Order: sequence, then structure tokens, then C-alpha cells
Amino acid sequence: MPHIAHIAALWSLLDLRSRGRPWSLERKIRAAAAAGFDGVAGTLTPAHRRLAEKHGLRHLLGFISSDDPGEFAARIRAQKEGGAVHINVQMDNHDTPPALATRHWIRLVREAERIGGVVVSLEVHRDTCTETPEKTYEIAERYQRATGEMIKINFDFSHFAVVKHLSPGDYAARLLDHPDLVQNSEQCHFRPFNGHHCQVPVTHDGRLTPEVRSYLAFARAVMKLWRSASSNRNRTLYACPEMGPLGGFGRGGGYNVTGLPPSWPDAVALRAEIARLWARGTP
Repeated sequence: MPHIAHIAALWSLLDLRSRGRPWSLERKIRAAAAAGFDGVAGTLTPAHRRLAEKHGLRHLLGFISSDDPGEFAARIRAQKEGGAVHINVQMDNHDTPPALATRHWIRLVREAERIGGVVVSLEVHRDTCTETPEKTYEIAERYQRATGEMIKINFDFSHFAVVKHLSPGDYAARLLDHPDLVQNSEQCHFRPFNGHHCQVPVTHDGRLTPEVRSYLAFARAVMKLWRSASSNRNRTLYACPEMGPLGGFGRGGGYNVTGLPPSWPDAVALRAEIARLWARGTP
């Protein structure tokens, strides 16, 4: 049977403070374990690996952001030393041509293969080479033509939904139009969105919001599609209910918005909903 691993994005805990000081790394990892997560994701160090082992978290997902092929190998090695088996990659810039981005991605994948023991996935993300569906799928096509392999993508559909200004009734039809790529993925960022906001609140006054209820219908469709592939019968989907913090970029530039629930409690609530849908869902 397919498996799911619930992964906490460590930056969801970025705003948490005790006596005015940010939480320590150990407190964040301990909180993720206590909330029922199976692992954490972030820019890893050996300290992450040590603390994950201490608190019983099985899965560590690394992170790389780079537009310089000359540093790909060193960054992959650093994440592997931090305990990563899977690495999420934000690559290049909004104005990088897809042809160049494809060459860069081939280089990064080959570096990962030479290092060994890690799987890299190209994340759909704003201000990178995958900022739009058109660019992303052109890179995917070019990669397959050049290598004969299907690209591994970490889908964060929130970015595409905002680019296309989608309505809830269109989420699945418009966003799951490349099912083979979704089924070939191993990581997915489950950030709740609507067509105007790449992150909507999960809870309000202790209840699920109407916005997240619409999103969860789409999340169920994503998981159903992934599970329906015969190739995924013995694979694990690394599901990250990623809620960005209020202060991630400062001066009102974070994913969260003043007045909305804090990112970490909402991430915990979203993890529970994703787990519930996975338990109910069948191909």
C-alpha cells in the first residue's frame, strides 16, 4: 500500500517566541514530534539530524535555493550531511529561460547521483524558474527529451492557483492537468490557497474556514491521483502542510497576514486534516 509521511516545515515555527526569544531548534523539533509529524523540512545541518534522532523523527527533508551550478554539489553534500534523503530545490530566477533552467536541472540531478543517497525535487515556486505552469511544464518536457527520464517536481499548487486566479470549482481540473508528473512526485507542499491568496487560514474561532474546506477537496483529489498510480504502491508521499510565518520576510511580506491565526497551530490542524483525508481515501 502507498504510504504518507507528514513533514513539518520548520519555518512554520519561525514566529514562535518564549520570553521574547525565538524557539531553539530543539524546541521546534520536539514540538513537531509532539504534534504527530514524522519528520521536518528545512536547510539541514548535523544538529538537525542529531535532534531528529533524539526525538524520534524518521524523515529529514533538506532544502537548496541556488542559481549557481558551481555550488550545486557542495549544497547537496551539506544537506546529505544534515540527514537529508530527499531534498527540495528552488532553482534559478523568474527570468531564467526554460532552456537554461533545464540544463541547470540536469546538472543538479547528475551531481546528486554522483553523491548518492539523495533524491532531488524541483519545487514549483514564485521568483524561480518554475514560477508559472507554462515554464514548469516546458522544463519538464525539455528534461524528458534530453534525458529520457521524467522529472521529479515538488508541487506547491498555491503558486499556480494565484497566477491563474482560479475558483474552487476549477482547482482540480486546471491544476491536475499533468497527472503523470503528479504521480511521479515524492514531495508535495499542501499549502491551502484560493485564487487570490497563496495561503489562507486553516482555522477561525476554533473551526475550519470555508476557504480551507474548499482547498481540502482539492487536496483529497491530489492524494487520490497520486495513490491511483500502480508505481506508487510501495512508495511514500512526503506531505508538508506548509504554513508560512507572519515575519518570514519582514515589513508585511510574509505568507501569513496580520490578524490571521499563527502559522504553527494552523499547520498542526492542517496535518490532522491531511491525515484524515488520506485514511478515508482510496484510489
